[in-house]
Amino acid sequence: MRTFAVGDIQGCLPPLLKLLDKVNFDPAADQLWCVGDLVNRGPDSLGTLEFLHSIRHNCKIVLGNHDLHLLAMACGQKAIKKDGDLDRIIASKNSDTLFKWLRKQPLLQWDKERKLAMCHAGIPPMWNLKKAKALSEEVEVVLQSRHHKKFFRHMYGNYPDLWDDDLVGTERLRTITNYFTRMRYLGPNGELDLDNKQAPSNEHGPLKPWFSYPHQLKKTTLLFGHWAALNGVFNQPNVIGLDTGCVWGGPMTLLHIETNKRYRQTL
Repeated sequence: MRTFAVGDIQGCLPPLLKLLDKVNFDPAADQLWCVGDLVNRGPDSLGTLEFLHSIRHNCKIVLGNHDLHLLAMACGQKAIKKDGDLDRIIASKNSDTLFKWLRKQPLLQWDKERKLAMCHAGIPPMWNLKKAKALSEEVEVVLQSRHHKKFFRHMYGNYPDLWDDDLVGTERLRTITNYFTRMRYLGPNGELDLDNKQAPSNEHGPLKPWFSYPHQLKKTTLLFGHWAALNGVFNQPNVIGLDTGCVWGGPMTLLHIETNKRYRQTL
């Protein structure tokens, strides 16, 4: 079985299909890993979800911030702004099936045999893999429970901006979610800065990219997306960024895990 990982799709279905065709992807024999942000801003979010759902048995997915936003809108927990792409998902005949499937997706995927992990934005340096898995499961349990609407009602917000093991309730779940799905820059103590989206430079004072801090991943390789400004180009052992900004005019990136070969396709 071959394993491929793709950066943020964001409703850009045509380049995804072209990439999979380019590598002769066989959904019965190969596996596709998706780093989250499957929907929003691109031309065909509904088609993207329907396609990924059709290959769901050989497709590993993590939720990104845009995917969570869609679920919150679908639950009526966020005022639905005019967005024809997301409106088509909510109004589609398959919406219930797609949303039930999405709510079963985690914030962190882990393959013990391959020593391969994946989340949308990253894993902060104060969490080891065991802790990250446990925290992901806390959110996963709520998403699949009858309390998911309450989760979405309290999901939005930038605070608390620093992890504390003593956090409880909605603040704990919001903080876990923000680290997994919105993190880019961190302060010296691991404080989240959720305003800066630019590529790393010397202009951000004490803030540094999360992956610049010593991490606890050891021999695990971590796949992530979310940060298009990185353009997938940075040198950090065991950490691989795959968001190359397809929805912003850049290419979509598909990585063949076994060979580390990258394929790119524009919209």
